[in-house]
Amino acid sequence: MTLTALICYLLVAAAGYFLRFLNLQHLKKHGSEIPPGFEEAIDAGTLAKTSAYTVEQSRLGLVESIFDNILLLFFLFGGLITVYDGFIASLSSSFIWNGVLFFLILTLIQTVLDLPFSLYGTFRLEKRFGFNTTTPQVWVSDLFKSTALSTVILVMLTSGALALVRWSQQLWWLWVWAFFAAVSIFFMYVSPYIIEPLFHKFEPVKDAELEGDIRDLMEKAGLHVSRVMQMDASRRSRHSNAYFTGIGRVKRIVLYDTLLEQMDRHEILAILAHEVGHWKKGHVWKRLVITEISALAALYLSYLLLEWGGLPSVLGLTQLSFAGQLVVLGFISSVIMFPFTAVSSWFSRRHEWEADQFSRELTGNPAALATALVKLNRENLGNLHPHPVYAKFYYSHPPVVERVARLRQP
Repeated sequence: MTLTALICYLLVAAAGYFLRFLNLQHLKKHGSEIPPGFEEAIDAGTLAKTSAYTVEQSRLGLVESIFDNILLLFFLFGGLITVYDGFIASLSSSFIWNGVLFFLILTLIQTVLDLPFSLYGTFRLEKRFGFNTTTPQVWVSDLFKSTALSTVILVMLTSGALALVRWSQQLWWLWVWAFFAAVSIFFMYVSPYIIEPLFHKFEPVKDAELEGDIRDLMEKAGLHVSRVMQMDASRRSRHSNAYFTGIGRVKRIVLYDTLLEQMDRHEILAILAHEVGHWKKGHVWKRLVITEISALAALYLSYLLLEWGGLPSVLGLTQLSFAGQLVVLGFISSVIMFPFTAVSSWFSRRHEWEADQFSRELTGNPAALATALVKLNRENLGNLHPHPVYAKFYYSHPPVVERVARLRQP
């Protein structure tokens, strides 16, 4: 069983690397071609820069992925998990705190190990291509705040879940699911007011005319938005975007200040109309329902596997703590869920097509969304030539060339 698990994981990792290889080879072959409809926005120099950025990002991701896979395999199959499990057991005899310490220390170690990749990506790669605007002071501040926040959330979720496992040994999978679902919805409500302001400064959109146009657009769509804000994204990066945040009465629109600089009024409205489409088409609640149904099924299956008692044998071991067996479950799920990545990506792309169509109908100006997508791709150096198989497997959005071509059709 141990050899089978190891082979399956290696095959999944190899499949991922092969898809990455296909993507880079496709870019190498077609990277110098300016797609139809992009001639006025993309020149040869920008195209070369875009290709170089894609290659550098992929290389960094590849190195990080190989590093993480080697560590994971050494931890699971090299005997380190047994040593770590024993170390945690020596710190506490409490079932709950044993599990909390197990995942907390492991997460902090992973954070430290990821630091070199984060530093290189931010201060070398992103800076080289003109995106990074953050300072070491801001980067360190963000690191401490995000680590502190994730620590609090991890302790809260882990202790709560393990308390439910201890309380109801037969139905814990149901109670844990309900607990996680409630916490997720809670954070969707409070995030705009508590979490997001920890990292960014938000203020009402300064362009009163633009704000009026946005509110008119929202009313036309029949959507109530509490506030229209702009965010100081340029303090950290020149990448641009816009998004909706929160649910219920706390929904609000957030525009990157970089987006406001790059787009004209019609393009901004077209982008927002696309985001509105996700709400009006029910994509948000549909994804939430699918996520919760999947989580419930996963937790019940986890319960059955834990009751079976054979999870340690996957690693060639005779016993592991409850927390250690959860790690084995995560390892198994990463292998099983790999093919479903393509299914999830397909559903997401379908929603994006529907949102594009909604923007076309709401604004009556599909050309504005097309030019906005071209600008976004140019400013963010997005890959214009992804391999079709790679895109179908991983892309949550349709390739931008396809989206623009469809929007420009009569």
